[in-house]
Amino acid sequence: MDITDVIGRLPYRMAFAGGWIDQPFVSRHNPTPPGSMVVVAIEPTCRFMDRCGMGTSTRKVAERLWGGTLPDRDPAELVRELYAEENRGLAEPSGSQDMIGLIYGGVNRLDYDFSHEGGYFPWHVESNNDPAIARWLEAVVQMVPVAQRPDGYSPLEIKNLDPGWVRRLGQTGKDCYDAILAKDARGLGAAMNACMACWEAILPQTVRHPTIAVDLGALLGYYQARYAGAMYSGCGGGYLYVVSEEPVPGAFRVQVRVNP
Repeated sequence: MDITDVIGRLPYRMAFAGGWIDQPFVSRHNPTPPGSMVVVAIEPTCRFMDRCGMGTSTRKVAERLWGGTLPDRDPAELVRELYAEENRGLAEPSGSQDMIGLIYGGVNRLDYDFSHEGGYFPWHVESNNDPAIARWLEAVVQMVPVAQRPDGYSPLEIKNLDPGWVRRLGQTGKDCYDAILAKDARGLGAAMNACMACWEAILPQTVRHPTIAVDLGALLGYYQARYAGAMYSGCGGGYLYVVSEEPVPGAFRVQVRVNP
């Protein structure tokens, strides 16, 4: 028996620097669009926890919609189909980066401009499916399990959508993508650290909230001080992505899904 016989064969996805720029309520405040974020498709080598920023809810919708495999159709078309299915009737729709991260293989930079389709979909997706880049990323990004988002948690109760910070957020995605393609671990870590600073500024409850029992800020600071960089997989915690060429105690590695 293979693990995929238990958890299914659809990929998961990691979201790196720039996250939240895919939400129109954020991107509309960007004075220098487009702003970018990075998503990376990963193989289902283990079961990831729910409510941890790994695209698990979108993955469940995809399983219901398409069964165990992604249809062999235009990925942009699949993204819109999955987006419509997941967000049907929702007052606060999820961002399209969830769908893109599951459907597009490799490392992807998503460029969002509020003037393009209201910011709901990127005006451009830059993809890299170089196996050498994928293997390098697998070697330097390690995941430390922390905690699921608690019940009753919402990151949107406080919004400080300052245009300067939103611009910086969108820049972290560009810097992140460039660092990955250059195989620059320090640059990648710096982009992740900068993204977390932006989250703290514009949506402070992504890390600090009355329902969160873990001191996410202190934990983040520990890893950022000792390694090239670190950021959470999603709002409210989840996993810590730690950038390090040396083993990180308690961490595990993933396998990047690359299109042939």
